Amino acid sequence: MATVSKRTVSEMYEDMVTARHYEERLQEEYLEGKQPAFDISAGPIPGELHLAAGHEAAAVGVCQHLRDDDVVTATHRPHHIAIAKGVDLNRMTAEIFGRATGLGSGKGGHMHLFDPDVNFACSGIIAEGCPPAVGAGLAAKKRNTDSVAVSYIGEGAIDQGAFLESLNFAAVFDLPVVFVIEDNDWAISMPKDRVTDVENGSKRAAGFEMPGVRVDSDDAVAVYEVAGEAIGRARDRNGPTVIEVQVHRRMGHFMGDPETYRPESDQTAAAERDSIVRLESDLRDAGVANDDIDSIRERAHDRVEEAIEWAKEQPHPAP
Repeated sequence: MATVSKRTVSEMYEDMVTARHYEERLQEEYLEGKQPAFDISAGPIPGELHLAAGHEAAAVGVCQHLRDDDVVTATHRPHHIAIAKGVDLNRMTAEIFGRATGLGSGKGGHMHLFDPDVNFACSGIIAEGCPPAVGAGLAAKKRNTDSVAVSYIGEGAIDQGAFLESLNFAAVFDLPVVFVIEDNDWAISMPKDRVTDVENGSKRAAGFEMPGVRVDSDDAVAVYEVAGEAIGRARDRNGPTVIEVQVHRRMGHFMGDPETYRPESDQTAAAERDSIVRLESDLRDAGVANDDIDSIRERAHDRVEEAIEWAKEQPHPAP
């Protein structure tokens, strides 16, 4: 905490609480009308839904350093990153609900969110965001600006060609790109040690002679400090970095996932290791009063509820 201001921690905490409550409320809305027979076309939210409860620290710790002109590409589990980057919450929610006023006019859904006002995009294709982030880094270099690009991937994507080729291109051309791996231990239903030869995904950076750092816990302050160095290095045109953050998936891979592959002990551990509780403790240690913390939490919850209610009132797109 000594190197991070009280204001910064408060802002990260508000984004984390917003993201967590958002995912919990989307879970409730998504399940409406889909039980007992699970039908992805039923209820207010159509299609599939991948929620990121437990990943919040990896989003806020990085995005707290970013500006609107910095580019972020995210994965099929994108809402926490979108919130931390400043994506319009009302229009994002409308898109998830399939409404005409959504970011993609209700046609893209939750895995295909695009907000050019803050340079955010995501995709349901594994590691697809890496090449566009590299392209954004190349554009920044050619335009001689100090903007940076950040590409989020999951640990299951670290062996994808798009990721490895992007590392190579970013290294060869010394581009201002930061690759962030969210390691939640599960690539859908497959444990990491079954499919890759490295326990620490940030070690992939060594093969391309760029810095690689792992944050072993979902501590937002620790992520913030590591990301600050990487993003500062990128802004100073000193090349790319790989960061891996240990996070904990508190929900299934997708809504409706029975998680029969996952030991109960792993689910319990994920529920107990709560990055929001950790950061709340940091706030108290920094002298933030309980009433102020309660106010932040209430403001975050109100923002989510207002976005959901607004989205529900919006029209459906024409066929």
